[in-house]
Amino acid sequence: MNKTEILKAFNERSKNTLMETLDIEYVNVGDDFLTAKMPVNTRVHQPYGQLHGGATAALAESVGSAASNFFIDHKNQFINGIQLSINHIKGKREGTVFATAKNIHKGRTTHLWEVTIVDENNQLISVAKMTNIVLDIHKK
Repeated sequence: MNKTEILKAFNERSKNTLMETLDIEYVNVGDDFLTAKMPVNTRVHQPYGQLHGGATAALAESVGSAASNFFIDHKNQFINGIQLSINHIKGKREGTVFATAKNIHKGRTTHLWEVTIVDENNQLISVAKMTNIVLDIHKK
């Protein structure tokens, strides 16, 4: 698959999910990264008009989980996130945030990702680490 096909496939899989609800869109992919974007508006605000940390965490987990899919056998395996740690550095009221997942560890059963979230001006908003487990699909 080429880059355009990969992004299209990830975005198609987001239909009728939390990713669609939050308007998360996968926008770039490379050999060692995956990037998604999310608009910052009232749909993802907390009561004080700032980007909700939970929405940021959902963005980080979405891109970190999706990125692990590059390293598994889709016919026999699937990914589950088992740990997410996130630090919120700066608030954001409007605009767009971009989350980029880069692999730190690619093991046989676990993957560790660093997810950096920046805004449209490349200002650091949050940093996350995510651990995924690779599970076997048990056929009945």
